[in-house]
Amino acid sequence: MTLILGLESSCDETAAALVDSDRRILAHRVAGQEAEHSPYGGVVPEIAARAHVDRLAPIVEGVLADAGVSLADVDAIAATAGPGLIGGVMVGLVTGKALAHAANKPLIAVNHLEGHALSPRLVEPGLAFPYLLLLVSGGHCQLLLVKGVGDYRRLATTIDDAAGEAFDKTAKLLGLGYPGGPAVERIAKDGNPHAVPLPRPLVGSAEPHFSFAGLKSAVARAAASGAHSIPDLAASFQQAVVDCLVDRSRIALAACPDATAFVVAGGVAANGAIRGALTGLATRFDKPFVAPPLWLCTDNGAMIAWAGAERFAAGLTDPLDTAARPRWPLDPEAEAVRGAGVKA
Repeated sequence: MTLILGLESSCDETAAALVDSDRRILAHRVAGQEAEHSPYGGVVPEIAARAHVDRLAPIVEGVLADAGVSLADVDAIAATAGPGLIGGVMVGLVTGKALAHAANKPLIAVNHLEGHALSPRLVEPGLAFPYLLLLVSGGHCQLLLVKGVGDYRRLATTIDDAAGEAFDKTAKLLGLGYPGGPAVERIAKDGNPHAVPLPRPLVGSAEPHFSFAGLKSAVARAAASGAHSIPDLAASFQQAVVDCLVDRSRIALAACPDATAFVVAGGVAANGAIRGALTGLATRFDKPFVAPPLWLCTDNGAMIAWAGAERFAAGLTDPLDTAARPRWPLDPEAEAVRGAGVKA
């Protein structure tokens, strides 16, 4: 059995966790930054990085104390090395390097997206490769065939904005506060999802990719018209996102008949309406539907520790001069798509 300390600081959650190779989470802590960013309606990178500096060391001390272990008992240090807000990524990675050097432990530089991609295997031991993954978060919206640790084939990506980014911008437009995803979902429960005519970009097209920029603009116009209630706008927006995700995932499922399961991960995967619709889609294709528990969907240290455990088991460790990366695609060989640029 191996014990991995995982560190996460790629956006606005400062997190650490201890996870062993038997899938036991010995301890985990997460510190959010809602109070710091709420006045601005979104994440301010410099504020986020400063908060990580203040909080990460006490959180690491806390998880070690919670688990009743010392750094000497840890087999390796896993830290997010990208992609993400580069200031925050550097805080976590430098901390991981310092701990690894001080304790003479291996460093595992984890791709944050791989943390999300492998997180369902932490709670579902029977989830076997290859599986189809919908990775949907504030910064990414991709469909990937997960063939193994470090082995991904990107089937689709967004050509403009991510779904989570659209949720946050819609929340800001409607005055719902930050973080936007939970706020939109909460008020959407009181609205009519068919009240506001909104577009479903690319739905029905043969192109496999996502697009949410036009939907965002349509919400802004509908809100400015004054013709619709806030709950109806929120519910109609959420339904449009659901329809887009289902339609694009349908294409990917049809293209991957050998996938063992349909899996969703990332912060947006915590949305109940989205989970419900994707469950139904998986049933239509006779595939098991797997989604991590809600707390494991949003950024956390346990998913980084588990990705580290999977990589460590495969003999994959990294030198202490590994650089932090603001962008780091899971499938570097994937063709660029129109509009996506380096986000592809």
